[in-house]
Amino acid sequence: MQTKFDELLDFPTVLNFKVMGIACDELPDLIIAELQKHTPGDYSPKIKPSSKGTYHSVSIAVTVTSKEHIETIYKTLTAIEEVRYVL
Repeated sequence: MQTKFDELLDFPTVLNFKVMGIACDELPDLIIAELQKHTPGDYSPKIKPSSKGTYHSVSIAVTVTSKEHIETIYKTLTAIEEVRYVL
């Protein structure tokens, strides 16, 4: 990834990741399980269903330590089968 996170942010910092995926009960658990591999901690995801209930938006605050850490989290979260977008 060619990002400029290292130029724009002072590390460590807290970033809010928004993950959009298929509406299923296990989506927040799948996201947290992946985050625990790279950034262990206690997470309190906020879940918002889409207007038709087809998708869920999961917002979660994560403390990141470097540009590479952010990129790893993005790649890991996008690899989850139920996830459609990561912002």
